[in-house]
Amino acid sequence: MNMRHALVIGGTGMLAPVSLWLLEQGYSVSVIGRNPNRLESLIEKSSHADITPISVDYRNIGELEKRIAMSIQKNGLFDLIVAWVRTDAEKALETTIKLNTVPGHSWELIHVLGSGRNLSETKKKLPISDDCVYRQVQLGFKIEGNHSRWLTNEEISSGVIDGILNSDSVNIVGMVEPTEKRPL
Repeated sequence: MNMRHALVIGGTGMLAPVSLWLLEQGYSVSVIGRNPNRLESLIEKSSHADITPISVDYRNIGELEKRIAMSIQKNGLFDLIVAWVRTDAEKALETTIKLNTVPGHSWELIHVLGSGRNLSETKKKLPISDDCVYRQVQLGFKIEGNHSRWLTNEEISSGVIDGILNSDSVNIVGMVEPTEKRPL
């Protein structure tokens, strides 16, 4: 198992291009998605490259643990985790981190967060070991003329890929301030 192994949580929607890009970079990619049709679509777009679909609602911690353990058994520990996790399921990320934390195993976590999240408070809540390089990508919005809009999936994926490629601890995609300009 010499191939690098990546996990993309939420990798069938706005992060689908990130999942495909990681395949192009030579990773074996495991992708967590709740929608089996989206997982199948991603597999078709990947030309059936080295992708492991994990169809699970990550709020079901017991099932999540089982599926991640199976992926690790098949492909090895994760060298990179890209995580877009809803705020109502933060235990899912904690669980994933714990399953991938093994003494002497160095890895990276790219935590994708919404524009309203407090980055330092979010980081404090996670069980990050010294073997993990933890970085955050915060998604913002764009102002065009007199209006603001949320980022497109393409802008989000491009920003996350930039966050993977550079070594900054925080990467902002778009803008997060002024908060009163955030789209409704």
